[in-house]
Amino acid sequence: MFRKRPPPEEERRVRANEREYNEKFQYASNCIMTSKYNIVTFLPVNLFEQFQEVANTYFLFLLILQLIPQISSLSWFTTIVPLALVLSITAVKDATDDYFRHKSDNQVNNRQSQVLIRGLLQHEKWMNVRVGDIIKLENNQFVAADLLLLSSSEPHGLCYIETAELDGESNMKVRQSVSVTSELGDPNNLASFDGEVVCEPPNNKLDRFCGTLNWRGKKYTLSNQNMLLRGCVLRNTEACYGLVIFAGPDTKLMQNSGRTKFKRTSIDRLMNTLVLWIFGFLVCMGVILAVGNAVWEREVGFLFQSYLPWDPPVDNFLFSAFLSFWSYVIILNTVVPISLYVSVEVIRLGHSYFINWDQQMFCSQCNTPAEARTTTLNEELGQVEYIFSDKTGTLTQNIMSFNKCSINGQTYGEGTDPLGPQPKRLDFTPFNPLADPDFCFYDDTLLEAVKVGDAHTHKFFRLLSLCHTVMSEEKREGELLYKAQSPDEGALVMAARNFGFVFRSRTPGTITTTEMGRSVTYTLLAILDFNNIRKRMSVIVRNPEGRICLYCKGADTVLLERLHPCNQELMNITSDHLNEYAADGLRTLALAYRDLSEDEWEAWSERHRSAVPAAERTDWQPLMSR
Repeated sequence: MFRKRPPPEEERRVRANEREYNEKFQYASNCIMTSKYNIVTFLPVNLFEQFQEVANTYFLFLLILQLIPQISSLSWFTTIVPLALVLSITAVKDATDDYFRHKSDNQVNNRQSQVLIRGLLQHEKWMNVRVGDIIKLENNQFVAADLLLLSSSEPHGLCYIETAELDGESNMKVRQSVSVTSELGDPNNLASFDGEVVCEPPNNKLDRFCGTLNWRGKKYTLSNQNMLLRGCVLRNTEACYGLVIFAGPDTKLMQNSGRTKFKRTSIDRLMNTLVLWIFGFLVCMGVILAVGNAVWEREVGFLFQSYLPWDPPVDNFLFSAFLSFWSYVIILNTVVPISLYVSVEVIRLGHSYFINWDQQMFCSQCNTPAEARTTTLNEELGQVEYIFSDKTGTLTQNIMSFNKCSINGQTYGEGTDPLGPQPKRLDFTPFNPLADPDFCFYDDTLLEAVKVGDAHTHKFFRLLSLCHTVMSEEKREGELLYKAQSPDEGALVMAARNFGFVFRSRTPGTITTTEMGRSVTYTLLAILDFNNIRKRMSVIVRNPEGRICLYCKGADTVLLERLHPCNQELMNITSDHLNEYAADGLRTLALAYRDLSEDEWEAWSERHRSAVPAAERTDWQPLMSR
């Protein structure tokens, strides 16, 4: 019944397609359990939790007192019936909540997954997946465990995932397999794969993974970019294969979940405090009445001893007063409101149904109503005083659109007043057959500047079409679908597309665009992704003519301080424009570029190559300061 817990791991070793080897480490299975109780533990654990309520403990104590005939004038039935009723109602509610947890666990554990066993893909329940198994995922499927991506149907071992269950982000992210395994797309090849992964032990760091793959006598470094975490959903990828590294409770999703705990709301704490004060008042009343009893027995009661003697074992007035104190505690028990807890539970249940029935919280697009998974949700929401949000997308729909821009000191774009007359929307189709018909822009001066070949305007949109991590899908000629990690990038690339600089496709080494109707392929030399330290993103590309250019976009405070001092006047004008845009409620960023000589590129590239393995990081800020 009880399983010995294995010692804590210092490192994890996983060998592909060898269950016998991996089982000797006693790794956790892929079965999860988020419920609090089972049939054996429900009664003792639930009673222990309920008797943490002061009123329940008080009435249990009162019941014990009523079993003593010398001090009780009331039958013990008068206490045990309401106490049992309160405990039963609460137990039924807790059992119902935990039943739905068990139901959810069973639904997840019984999901089907395709596992490669002895060279054949077989359908297995999630709970039967083991560490070291190779799993096939198909489009729109949930990831069953923490997987090392081995190969994908997409070129260069790429795949796209949605991590909404992990971090709340609905934007797609890109993962890439190790180059040496990216061609193992056939089950026959994967069946013979015997690589061994040595990595960190289970932890809750969603953005970090360190490990190495040992295969055919060589070692390959693994990072978080090679991992598919449980809870993710495979998107826009026909199929991919992954090696199970962490399963069940060892996955990063479950490591962040923790055990289901007994939660006490502020209402519960307030009621406990009130009951303690009421109980204190009851004790004071009992003491006063017991003192009165002692005085009466001493002064008057002894006169009645001849025909109303004390019951044994009472032999003096002090002991009589002591027993009277407990009798008064029993008689006055109704001042402690045990029914208050029942009333609060009924109100909580009703409020949870009000949340479920709220039409304003119904999402018509997804046909999904609000669902209160706990009866205490309403009062927990009512206790919220402050909301700390890291970005606007947490509280809004996070829909971004290209509205205004400032190019070389010239501002473009017109604001729209919802209550006033609407300006005429530009039609990009005659100018650009690849334009998105849903794109909205109202200032024709910017479009005219692009048509006449203004150099600064072309550089502006060329930067937007190159400096990003957007992926493009083109199912039919001219029908482009952009898959962006953030709506900001999607809006900027869409703007460049409509103004004639169309991002078409990318590979790990190239970016292909269509510039004013002409197809251009750039060699991608380096990409420095955005992070919270650099606050900017940069790409270094080589154009077909052989010239090297650094394109950068990011926070204006970071980019403006890196501009050459000769651009001070332009910086002042641009800063004024940015302040105007921000005052209009727009999200702003700055764009900049720099032409690099071959010697500058070679020197930086060498420093970059030597720094990355030495520091084992992907943050290049000290190297790319300009």
